[in-house]
Amino acid sequence: MGRGSLDTPYVLTMSDLFSQSETVNPAAPLAEKMRPEILDDFVGQQHLVGKGRILHRLVEAGEMTSMILWGPPGTGKTTLARLVAKSARAEFVSFSAVLSGVKEVRAAIEQARENAKYARLRTVLFVDEIHRFNKAQQDAFLPHVENGLFFLIGATTENPSFEVISPLLSRTRVLVLKPLETEDLRLILTRALTDTKRGLGQKKIDLVPEAGDFLLQTADGDARALLNALELAAALARFEGGAYRLGLEEAEEAVQKKRLRYDKTGEEHYNLISALHKSLRDSDPDGALYWLARMIEAGEDPLYLLRRMIRFASEDIGNADPTALILGTSAFQSYRLLGSPEGDLALAQLAVYLATAEKSNAVYAAYSAALTDAREKGSLPVPLHIRNAPTSLMKNFGYGKGYQYAHDFDDAVVFQDHLPDQLKGARYYVPTDRGRERAIAERMKNWRERLRQLERKK
Repeated sequence: MGRGSLDTPYVLTMSDLFSQSETVNPAAPLAEKMRPEILDDFVGQQHLVGKGRILHRLVEAGEMTSMILWGPPGTGKTTLARLVAKSARAEFVSFSAVLSGVKEVRAAIEQARENAKYARLRTVLFVDEIHRFNKAQQDAFLPHVENGLFFLIGATTENPSFEVISPLLSRTRVLVLKPLETEDLRLILTRALTDTKRGLGQKKIDLVPEAGDFLLQTADGDARALLNALELAAALARFEGGAYRLGLEEAEEAVQKKRLRYDKTGEEHYNLISALHKSLRDSDPDGALYWLARMIEAGEDPLYLLRRMIRFASEDIGNADPTALILGTSAFQSYRLLGSPEGDLALAQLAVYLATAEKSNAVYAAYSAALTDAREKGSLPVPLHIRNAPTSLMKNFGYGKGYQYAHDFDDAVVFQDHLPDQLKGARYYVPTDRGRERAIAERMKNWRERLRQLERKK
């Protein structure tokens, strides 16, 4: 974009700024051609662009602020960034963190500095996939965002709390975008089919309702995925009766397979494993099976899922049903022998068993309490009477003195302490009245009553 000589201020016009964006490139993908040019044409995200909402007010006033747009793919992050910059009459400098590095960042900063100095022009620096930048790269933005050299708009599919440095978060507004609703996608689909300038309107496509529903379903809230699939399906459509018939066969051929939104190292991974864990804990086998299937279908490592479920067998079931742990290790071995897809059924069987088993976190709570004492109270000495005494010297020091061998007593119950003196009387394991722990609780109650009787006889 030309700026005139350095001595003469550049006179900015709207046509200079946006002439390129308003020209439709015939070679561009359909998703790019259909990108809205004004906010009124934007579909979805009404919590941000609806009348009176933050982005609507910014665009209406022609104002700007630095922000992070966080949401799934194909929900309008790039489009919104462009529309906000356009309304503010700012130059839109865009690059991707996947392809760019410090060199490109420095060039963009220098361009913003020239804009401010010679053209008195505000600059919007748009960084797609900003979470791909490391801490040092993100640090480079801080002073310039703070002194107003440019407005930063970052787009990310990952939770900014994990992926964007705190100083940058404190200088930006985080705006959350949601997956598009089916009706939003339907409107986008209709526009693409009927728009004769930017869409497929000139081709006269007859979209079979069943095929349209399939495209909407498999888009999974992603407008870009929808338009990409539509464009390919339209290319496969057969010409019949004066129009191109786009049926279910062409739609399925274009999509191949539903793409589930999932990142094995990102927030969605933790969301889904949390949903699986809580479904198991809340004794809901249907929920557990659904989230398990979602993760397997999305490509999660089944062995990771098995490890999590084996942990669950101890953490949330424990001694209420000890068989859960046995079945967990058996399922792990079964999958190691069979692999996918045959071994997937072992995961499903385990998930249903864990969900329907009696629950107890008594062992988990007991270990946590004991671990806290072990960490906080230091190296407390082992009581002499339960120390090992393999040498005569150790016996002379009192090691093992007074130890009572349980099998020499009725019911193998003896009255002697096993904890350090500082923890005498501590109770970590408190069994519940659920499943097999009910019997354990009764047994421990009887033992303690017997010990009280022995204590009274001393």
